[in-house]
Amino acid sequence: MRKLALHWQILIGMLAGIIFGFIMLQVDGGKQIISDWIYPFGKIFVNLLKLIAIPLILASLIKGVSDLKDISKFSRIGGRTIGIYLVTTVVAVAIGLLLVNVVQPGEGVSEQTLNRLTEAYASDSGVTSKISEAERQQGMGPLQFLVDMVPDNIFGAATSNGNMLQVIFFAIFFGICLLLVDEKKSAVIKDFFDGLNEVVLKMVDLIMLIAPYAVFALLAQVIVTSADPDILGALVRYALTVFFGLMIMIGVYLIIIYFFTGRSPLGFLKAISPAQLLAFSTSSSAATLPVTMERVEEHVGVEKEVVSFVCPVGATINMDGTSLYQAIAAVFIAQALSFPLTFNDQLTIVVTATLASIGSAAVPGAGMVMLVIVLESIGLPAEKLAIGLALIFAVDRPLDMCRTVVNVTGDATVSMLVAKSVGKLGTPKVKNWDDNYQK
Repeated sequence: MRKLALHWQILIGMLAGIIFGFIMLQVDGGKQIISDWIYPFGKIFVNLLKLIAIPLILASLIKGVSDLKDISKFSRIGGRTIGIYLVTTVVAVAIGLLLVNVVQPGEGVSEQTLNRLTEAYASDSGVTSKISEAERQQGMGPLQFLVDMVPDNIFGAATSNGNMLQVIFFAIFFGICLLLVDEKKSAVIKDFFDGLNEVVLKMVDLIMLIAPYAVFALLAQVIVTSADPDILGALVRYALTVFFGLMIMIGVYLIIIYFFTGRSPLGFLKAISPAQLLAFSTSSSAATLPVTMERVEEHVGVEKEVVSFVCPVGATINMDGTSLYQAIAAVFIAQALSFPLTFNDQLTIVVTATLASIGSAAVPGAGMVMLVIVLESIGLPAEKLAIGLALIFAVDRPLDMCRTVVNVTGDATVSMLVAKSVGKLGTPKVKNWDDNYQK
């Protein structure tokens, strides 16, 4: 019997997890059972993916840069990557602003709903912590992001996935230096990182064997920890506006892929669907990164030199889904709180959301921190800030799951575009977990 494709296995696991979560909501103690006995397996899976993220970035990026043989090739790849990421982010923000101004979901929020949401979430630790983190980031100097990119201790930087830009900086610096030393002396180091990269990719293959069971656990936990259904229902217009905008952005990616690479959009979606489904389940671009890189290289056909740079950088600075969400959320909050926005305010949203995405961490909830910065940039009074976040906090987790899918899809799309522009888009070469296993 033909083995079921991985993306179908994951999808079945997700649907089963959702159904199981709803069933357990009807059982006394069901929420506790899932939290104590089911969710830990999903958490272990996410931890395994995070465990190999730093080694994969180091190995693949150092090997990829050192294989270019010419620093000018790297600058070409780097320049095009950053340029395309900025363009797609601006497009995402523009789509969000256009949609929210047409639909105007904030006009349908009643005073009663607003009071309920404020009472439920304005003092929530999740809301207050996002405001505090945003204030901390805003208190830094204009060039602080450059300072933060350069680690003072690579071993310290490698201890946290939150320091991914620092690890990328070191890997690029190390790879460039490998290009500048004698080939005989650098050969051993290149071979080491090439071998390490193969081992880590094999770890990805093995971890993915438990993906269907892990997403079952993760989605069951999401269901039993969801907010009040009545409050969620009150925000349905806003949630649908964001969701529709995210779907439009994926459509934009597919159109770009068709016209600029000549590849089948459906084939592209099939190739990266396991990464998209994991992004949905984990709400984390960083946790999904190892799978994204493996799918883009082996199943899409982008060569290692491009994948090893574009995907890690994208997981850190490319937040198209998050930027689109911020544009809609900012205007929605302004509409609901009767805070008028001028055309210049909306231009400010475009600029601020684009720049904020560069410094955003690739972890769940980072979009809320960026949103605080965007709201303050348009002059929303401080006393209304907590109310504004409370207004959308109830539906933030499911929307975070959806926008992470767009973030990951954007990383894969830009990888294809950059690879096509430098002649590094080839034929997919799929590797299986047991290719070298002798029974």
